[in-house]
Amino acid sequence: MAHAPDTGPAVHVNQVGYLPNGPKRATIATEAQEPLLWELLTDSGDVAASGDSTPRGFDRAAGHRVHTIDFTDMQRPGHGYRLYVDGQHSYPFDAADTVYAELHRDALHFFYLQRSGIPIDNPLLPDYARPAGHIGIPPNQGDTNVPCQPGVGDYALDVRGGWYDAGDHGKYVVNGGIAVAQLLSQYERTRTATVVTSAALDDCSLTIPENGNDIPGILDEVRWELEFLLRMQIPPGKPNAGMAHHKVHDEAWTAMPCLPHQDPQPRHLHPPSTAATLNVAAVAAHAARLFRPFDPRFAARCLGAARTAWAAAQQHPAMYADPADKIGGHPYDDNDVLDERYWAAAELFISTGEHAFLDALRNSPYWTGDAFGATGFDWRFVAALGRLDLATVPSHLPDRDRDDARVSIQAAADRYLTTIHEQPYGVPLSVAEYGFGSNSILLNKLVVIATAFDITGEPHYRDGVLEAMDYLLGRNPLNQSYVTGYGTRHAHHQHSRTFAHQLDPALPPPPVGALAGGPNTGLQNPIVHDTPLGPDSERPAPQRCYLDDIRSWSTNGIAINWNSALSWVASFAADQAPKPESRPAPTAPAHPRHALPRDVTVAVTASRELTVDLPHGWSVLVRTHPD
Repeated sequence: MAHAPDTGPAVHVNQVGYLPNGPKRATIATEAQEPLLWELLTDSGDVAASGDSTPRGFDRAAGHRVHTIDFTDMQRPGHGYRLYVDGQHSYPFDAADTVYAELHRDALHFFYLQRSGIPIDNPLLPDYARPAGHIGIPPNQGDTNVPCQPGVGDYALDVRGGWYDAGDHGKYVVNGGIAVAQLLSQYERTRTATVVTSAALDDCSLTIPENGNDIPGILDEVRWELEFLLRMQIPPGKPNAGMAHHKVHDEAWTAMPCLPHQDPQPRHLHPPSTAATLNVAAVAAHAARLFRPFDPRFAARCLGAARTAWAAAQQHPAMYADPADKIGGHPYDDNDVLDERYWAAAELFISTGEHAFLDALRNSPYWTGDAFGATGFDWRFVAALGRLDLATVPSHLPDRDRDDARVSIQAAADRYLTTIHEQPYGVPLSVAEYGFGSNSILLNKLVVIATAFDITGEPHYRDGVLEAMDYLLGRNPLNQSYVTGYGTRHAHHQHSRTFAHQLDPALPPPPVGALAGGPNTGLQNPIVHDTPLGPDSERPAPQRCYLDDIRSWSTNGIAINWNSALSWVASFAADQAPKPESRPAPTAPAHPRHALPRDVTVAVTASRELTVDLPHGWSVLVRTHPD
């Protein structure tokens, strides 16, 4: 029987809060035709600001008529503000420079708890402690010696480590690829953008086992997945050597709940794919330049793997994952890899400066084509990842081409901003874009808008990012914050075999900072068919197609590539608050050789060629001669 859910007060706000120097808007669901008087109340009940709402008419995405409330001019910091409109109070919220200070770190800590092949033993998170999963200790049957699926190969590989992809125990190269790329980009942005917070991602910024090794914490976390991705490459001497297996997962779906170390299912390596191989090429090349100052040997290993993967993908340009391969894990199928090839060529060119990769870029349809699309980017469409880095990371790319890349980013950002301004709840999603993982699509669009701000410094891009974050944190028709632990009414029961407190009280809930997939008009699993429907509706409006229930995988899933986008955007948002430690990021000319130290001394004892690593990630090739 359909029923209307309790959605709380009709005044919808960012339940975490607003930056004092940022935009501050809210939405009220109301049938009123004329403007309504609103008051912003302090925690003691005093009126801090007031004004009239702006009627916006019927919102098709929300399924009701709305007004917008704009209190941007109120810049006084405070705790426990509420908006009072038409007899109703909003949930409380803050106005503070610190509202995003911890969100990007909490979103990053999600990855540690998703790790495979290592005991989870964080003294700050005792409820999440568990033995290592999938290291060959019964009842596990992997991942230290995983055989190929029948007909794929006659060998087994050690593919331990990495991150569990989502609520299951599968590990997928293409989804790991975009997640790694976004974490690497988040760190690289601290070296290229103007508005950044120093030390936000340094060593010991995360509570993970690698603390104290003089490597930025975010790179330590990325390396856990990178090591797995490199293990997924087919070794020399085997058919299709250099290609990457598309995925590894159970032979059949495990029941819920099921902790990783309790998984009894046989696991297999699934066939290699060109998409997976190009993902390895892209992220390994990207990692090579960022790890070089901290671990030159690992950086060299990454670059070697990237070259091998690139060469293998050229030999096998059309090996596609089977869309029917979805028993025990997701297919992640993709039969168009031109975008992956463009992305891989971009990362290899930025990291090496070699003309062969620039030629590959110029021969790609994405060299001049739209790398973003109306619906943004995701694991299946990754050309944007290459375009964003070509526009922002110092390289040998000619200035004219870099300018063209930047113009294309601004054009995409402008399109997304237009949608934000058109939608009464301030989101860059059209009515038709509320599909599976809609919150991640929203965040990926915000990455593009934020990059436009980094390029231009124009504040309307910054404001667009901040306003869209309000939707994720409660300014929506359900009064629902989609991030665990953030807001009065936040998600509690995301779909997970590990974080399954709803099914087994002895297990933990999803950790603070986990992002729910969000409204999905597909409503694929039966549990959501009745609960979110109103009494007079056969089907809810798009923004209402959500249920906070562990069984609702179609609306309430978690995934590494969703949290990578959340962390990226939250890091950007935190940087927008004025702080004493804010500083201009280091800049580098288009040709890195001009930024080398003035004097370098190298002791040479024999005829050889060697690479000398220098400060700030630069290196120089030295060739010596017998004379």
